[in-house]
Amino acid sequence: MTWGNWTTVKEFILTSFSSLSYEIQALLFLLFLIIYLVTLLGNVLIILVTTADSALQSPMYFFLRNLSFLEIGFNLVIVPKMLSTLILQDKSISFLGCATQMYFFFFFGAAECCLLATMAYDRYMAICDPLHYPIIMSCRSCAQLAAASWFSGFPVATVQTTWIFSFPFCGPNTVNHFFCDSPPVIALVCADTSLFELEALTATVLFILFPFLLILGSYVRILATIFRMPSAEGKRKAFSTCSSHLLVVSLFYSTAILTYFRPRSNTSPENKKMLSLSYTVVTPMLNPIIYSLRNNEVKAALRRIMHRTLGPQKL
Repeated sequence: MTWGNWTTVKEFILTSFSSLSYEIQALLFLLFLIIYLVTLLGNVLIILVTTADSALQSPMYFFLRNLSFLEIGFNLVIVPKMLSTLILQDKSISFLGCATQMYFFFFFGAAECCLLATMAYDRYMAICDPLHYPIIMSCRSCAQLAAASWFSGFPVATVQTTWIFSFPFCGPNTVNHFFCDSPPVIALVCADTSLFELEALTATVLFILFPFLLILGSYVRILATIFRMPSAEGKRKAFSTCSSHLLVVSLFYSTAILTYFRPRSNTSPENKKMLSLSYTVVTPMLNPIIYSLRNNEVKAALRRIMHRTLGPQKL
């Protein structure tokens, strides 16, 4: 193939859910719109409550606040374009728009993986080494850990996105997905991508599997410590502080690992879309619900804020 035959692709076409009838797509639009609004409202509420209430100024809620910011960003990258493809039937996305969406998808995804591992380390220190916890998890240390989690998204996003969009696209421009994820986009490249795929596998191991193993190791130690506690009340209180995070981690990583570690031949495009919906749309909505319903401190803080805002006579 000569350089002259490498056609410049100006835009991509997202197939989204075009195999479904327009009526079903309209219903999906309403469903995803509701989920999107609940996600934004829930995560903004978590940010406001953990910022405004003096009882929620511990490292755990500092990291939870950062997680909510990440979830909002993650949702803003994916959902608005998906909604427009469903209701407006505008499935085109510019070359730059596709690259931008992929960049921030990688950025927020990698940062969230690292932040979830940081939150597991925080729970490990709080339960397994409570005497040194205030010293190790100082305000400065928490800020550094949060900044490192956010920064971790930049190298993977920059390398992956720049590498993918430096390839020639000289054939079809239809992306079989509802957003610009790397596997369906790289399938459109008309060049050898074996080296990139090796790098992508390495990045996936580093930013998905390695943090997951750190989280798993932390919770093995946490559970061992909890089971050695003499009082039932101590066990209950210790487990309640980490159960919400453990549930969030399980939801996020189960779908992410199924999506990116299954052989291509075993995953149809439609199945991958469903798995992607789980961690891009559903999980960000469930996170604030899980943390507010399963956390007594957050529920108490909500009651205090409502009490101050509405007054006791209106509650």
